Parts: sequence; structure tokens; C-alpha cells
Amino acid sequence: MPLTIAIIATLGLLVVSVLTGVADLGDTEGRGHEFLWITRIPRTVALVLAGASMAMAGLVMQLMTQNRFVEPSTVGTTEWAGLGLLLTYAVWPGAGVMTKMVVAIVFAFIGTMIFFAFLRRVTLKSSLIVPIVGIMFGAVIGAVSTFIAMQLNLLQVIGAWFQGRFGGIEVGRYEPLWIVLAVAILIVIIADRFTVAGLGKEVATNVGLNYERVVLLGVGLVSIVTGVVTVVIGNLPFIGLIVPNIVSMVRGDNLRTNIPWVFLAGIWIVTVCDLIGRVVIMPFEVPVSLVLGVVGAAVFILMLVNQRKPNHA
Repeated sequence: MPLTIAIIATLGLLVVSVLTGVADLGDTEGRGHEFLWITRIPRTVALVLAGASMAMAGLVMQLMTQNRFVEPSTVGTTEWAGLGLLLTYAVWPGAGVMTKMVVAIVFAFIGTMIFFAFLRRVTLKSSLIVPIVGIMFGAVIGAVSTFIAMQLNLLQVIGAWFQGRFGGIEVGRYEPLWIVLAVAILIVIIADRFTVAGLGKEVATNVGLNYERVVLLGVGLVSIVTGVVTVVIGNLPFIGLIVPNIVSMVRGDNLRTNIPWVFLAGIWIVTVCDLIGRVVIMPFEVPVSLVLGVVGAAVFILMLVNQRKPNHA
């Protein structure tokens, strides 16, 4: 019953998203009704796919690292994807969307594996240090990207990537996001393996699970989601951090039963932040990445504070 109510509430929120905007959908003379199919519905579909997939990516990363503060924007995955996108513009300006996605996915995978290798070689006493190191790691990659962009006069590419937004989504531009739906379905199918892997290498190996293969698969799926969303939408920070933690606080850590709630909560947060960006200075828009950054940073700080409280007890 709660899940049914949540799905109905989600549909209602999506209807609000479709109906929110400057163009009058009922204006048949001005052809305003065409915006419904050209931009509003594609934009809402993009909100659903990006929000749900990035939330799931964060959950998978937290299981793989056994750390609740990890997600693509706190370990440098998004920055590596942005670097791959930038280099594609520099080396092959006329590359198609699929080529850009493949390069972004490869770079996201490489960057995430480097971070995982670092975690295995360095023993960190506090779980708080992991995201801090990851943010520093991402900042270095971001600085490298900015330097390259300045040298090649491609700062506009960095700006477009950093300001993740749904304003440019329309028919013909959002379709690659359906790739993340296939990734989400695959994660649902193998959710139990990620749950076992999240218990640690020793436990996973004892029950007959190929731990290394599951970790590689998890990193690959996260990289695909991050690469696709980065190319189509841009940077969407903190979704994978906020959603899994909120869901686990309410429902526990069972990945199989939490998946629907992670999907729905991801959709809620991205859609609400997008609606705020659309109405706060209407008829102009605030990039959804800015709203997400403010909300996500506040939640991240609260999590850090709450994590430290028991240490002072």
C-alpha cells in the first residue's frame, strides 16, 4: 500500500512537471500545445530516467565501497566523465552523441577504478575521509579539465557540462537516456549479488561469489549511467548521496526491497529541484545542478555532523 501511494504521488508530481512552464499548452493558435510533445514530455521522461538512475548509481557505489558518503560526484566519477567529454570535443569536434558517450563512459570507468585501487592500498581510519579524498581527487581532475579547456578555447564546453540542466531537452536529444533504463533493469536482476558484495570481500568469497567480477560489473554500470547522464544532461551532484541514505534510514539496507523506493525518491528530488529552478525566476531558469548542489551540500553536512556525534559521546 505505501508503495502504491508513492507511485500515485510520483505520477502527480510528473503531471505538475509537464504542466509547468512559460508556454501555454492550451494556446492552439500559437501552437503552444506542440510544446507538450516537443519539450514537456521529453523533459519529464528525462527527469525520471536521470533521477532514478543516478540515485541507483549512488546506492551501488555505496555498497561496493561500504561507505555511505560515496557517490559519483564525491569520488571523481563525474569529473572523469567530463574530462572524457572535453577531450572528445578537442580531438574530434564533429563526433556524434554516441561517440561522446562511449568516451565519457570509458573515462568514468578508469577514474572510478583508480579511486577503488587507492581505497584498497590505503587504510583510512574514518569513513569521513573517503568522500573528502574523493572530492579532492575530483577537484584535481576538474582543474586539469579547466586548464585543457583554457588552452583549447573550450571553456564553454566545461560551462555547459558543469551546469546540468533539463532546459535543452527535447525530442531528438533525450533518447540516449533510455540506455540507463536497461542498466537499471540489470541492477534489479542482480541486486542480490551487490547486496552480498556489500558485506565485504571475505564474506562474499565464502558464499561462492566472485567478488572482483561483481565489483567490476558494478563500476561498469555506474560508469555507463554517469557517462550517459553527463553527455545528455550534465553534472547532477549529490543525488546518489542523498537518496540511498534517506531510504536506508527509513527502510534499512536490503537492496532488493529498497530499489523501488530509491528509484522513486531519485525522481522526486530531481523533479522538485527542477521545478524550483523553473519557477524561482520565471520565465528564466536556474540550472538544476545549482539547486541540487545547495540541497545536496546541506544534506551532506548534516550527515557529517550526525556521523561525528557518537564519537564525542
